[in-house]
Amino acid sequence: MREKDWLREYGPILLTGVVVGIAALVLTAAGNPKNMGFCIACFERDIAGALGLHSAAKVQYIRPEIIGIVLGSLAAALTAKEFRAKAGSSPACRFLLGLFVMIGALVFLGCPLRMVIRLGGGDLTAVAGLLGFLAGILVGIVCLRKGFSLGRAYPVPAGEGLILPGIMVLLLVLLLAAPGLLKFSQEGPGSMHAFWAVSLAAGLVVGVFAQRSRLCMAGGLRDAFMLRDFKLLSGFLAIWATVTAGNLILGSYHLSAQSQPIAHSQYLWSFLGMALAGWGSILLGGCPLRQLILAGEGNGDSAVAVFGMITGAAVAHNFGLAGNADSVKDGVYTVGGIGAAGMAAVVLGFAVLLAITLTHLPGKEETI
Repeated sequence: MREKDWLREYGPILLTGVVVGIAALVLTAAGNPKNMGFCIACFERDIAGALGLHSAAKVQYIRPEIIGIVLGSLAAALTAKEFRAKAGSSPACRFLLGLFVMIGALVFLGCPLRMVIRLGGGDLTAVAGLLGFLAGILVGIVCLRKGFSLGRAYPVPAGEGLILPGIMVLLLVLLLAAPGLLKFSQEGPGSMHAFWAVSLAAGLVVGVFAQRSRLCMAGGLRDAFMLRDFKLLSGFLAIWATVTAGNLILGSYHLSAQSQPIAHSQYLWSFLGMALAGWGSILLGGCPLRQLILAGEGNGDSAVAVFGMITGAAVAHNFGLAGNADSVKDGVYTVGGIGAAGMAAVVLGFAVLLAITLTHLPGKEETI
């Protein structure tokens, strides 16, 4: 490939990776939790808490980054005339997939984007999650090669495609004009956040760039394994490189498997949680970040998946399924992780994903 062709092919996605990495570093410096400049799963969990959908007091806040991502994607899609309102591709299944993708991510304590950001901070506990995510992607690829499909989406009125962006605008109005209706964490990750305008601006920029470049961690690995196409994957490599370089420059790089911020060292369940998230993301057609971008483009099915993720966050915290971070108290190091309920939820998630897969293979829908 000639140099000009290479730049035309890879330039936008690499630039997007750098922009996302810088945004993550800026948000962390501005107040977001360490190694959590951006995390789609964690931020949707915080939104669920702010709306009273769960009672975990340490993770409740309307995250403007999520609002910005959806609205940024909408603006980019409208500008490029790519806004297409469509829906009808197995919405109930997508809701369930979103729910279990979220449960898997919260078992690990992060979405694929935060997994890369954690690695960029030197967090070696995230390696187990990366390996699990890869395993889940490979299982999903097997499903695709067997002919798995949730069916096609159909054109719908524009209003259908604007539902999630409209809800995001409403959340922003609530945050700014009626905060008394919301719940706010007084301690813990939910209490750590940048000024709302900074967060919103970062989300808008990321939403625009991600929409234009089609950034997707699950899609990047899928294309790399299935098509030997590394374009999308290169975007996440750029995020990792940018965050790593930024943390080294700022003196916040900490290469270790212990005492990492909002992380646990229960490696098996980190692996299995992200395997569940990876498999579910392939069946959905994109990672949690990509679902937000697609919803901003008018995809009602992706909006349903986002609703499923927010519901999954509520379920995870109401029933004690989410992971707990390792901690140090009075000089004693305590390993976090998940309990029996979280383990059972992950196993159930694999069973549900298998059932959805088997009922959406060629010829199966007609015989059931």
